[in-house]
Amino acid sequence: MTWRKRIFDLFFASLLVVILGPVIAVLCIYILIKQGRPLFYVAERMKTPDQSFGLWKFRTMTVVDTDAGVSGGDKTARITPIGAKLRSKRLDEFPQLWNILKGDLSFVGPRPPLREYVDRFPRIYKDVLKSRPGVTGLATIRFHKHEDVLLARCETAAQTDDIYTRICVPRKARLDLIYQRNQSTCYDFDLVFQTIGNLFRRKNKR
Repeated sequence: MTWRKRIFDLFFASLLVVILGPVIAVLCIYILIKQGRPLFYVAERMKTPDQSFGLWKFRTMTVVDTDAGVSGGDKTARITPIGAKLRSKRLDEFPQLWNILKGDLSFVGPRPPLREYVDRFPRIYKDVLKSRPGVTGLATIRFHKHEDVLLARCETAAQTDDIYTRICVPRKARLDLIYQRNQSTCYDFDLVFQTIGNLFRRKNKR
């Protein structure tokens, strides 16, 4: 991560903490009342091929003893009513401001992968994770909606894994590497504004 990108992240993350602090506090109270504890879900993700971190989100699913792989149609029944609302507007990702302040994430970059996929596709992630993972990015904007549709059709964990590894991993990696080759502060601003615009378009469609 360049010093310019780090300053960009620290400045805007600090600003959003101040602006969104009351909203996050209200969300915590609302989630606690409606679905109880735990409020947060902390998942292991990779920021380099050999360095992991805990990715913070508001909890959107029922708790199980064991959980593995990405979320597909096989896990839909576990999404809580509150969780579905949070996911639809990406409000569940507000706690990731903490990850940005710590330096685990950037605002813009490839989405941080699970360890199992980094271990299974080391050549892909060796290149992708040369960029600091981000909350949003080119792959998120261009492919996330299509990925959701593909994975939602899966009825078993095996189907989800097959679709994700065969289709989603390589396509997202190509987009992540395009971003990597063209990364700049202006490009980061553009992708952030595109992400915000997409959220407002989703809201208007509803």
